[in-house]
Amino acid sequence: MKETVLDVLMYLFENYQHGEFSDTDNQDTLRDELTAAGFPAEEVEHAFSWLDGLSENRQKPVHDGAGGAMRSLRMYAREELAKLSVECRGFLHNLEQLGILDSSSREVVIDRLMAFQEEIDLERVKWVCLLVLINQPDSEEAFEHMEDLVYYQGDYLH
Repeated sequence: MKETVLDVLMYLFENYQHGEFSDTDNQDTLRDELTAAGFPAEEVEHAFSWLDGLSENRQKPVHDGAGGAMRSLRMYAREELAKLSVECRGFLHNLEQLGILDSSSREVVIDRLMAFQEEIDLERVKWVCLLVLINQPDSEEAFEHMEDLVYYQGDYLH
């Protein structure tokens, strides 16, 4: 079975506390544990690079000129359109309309999705949203809603 970066990230999310897998001092131990669990070393390295990119994006909030979060229509670049299906883009739009994602977290989600080499499907989008929200300050409620969508296949249209 071909393990992907997302498989490694999902394993980390489900088996470790957030601080354990985002703490750079702990990453050598986690690398050893992940390779012992059967994940290819290359995918483990890509997963930690992906997490580093998530940490970098956490430091870059998106705001409008008035100091509040932007409320705008997202226009996708050609590369994003090629990688994110209509279903995935619609899901992100619905999450934003429901208040689960704001424009800043949406941009982080899109950035992290574009960082994947593998094909993006709706399940991957859900997991990336969950991983982004767990890393965003003051997003506990949004994280809980997203967790329900990931684990309980909630209907995001209502």
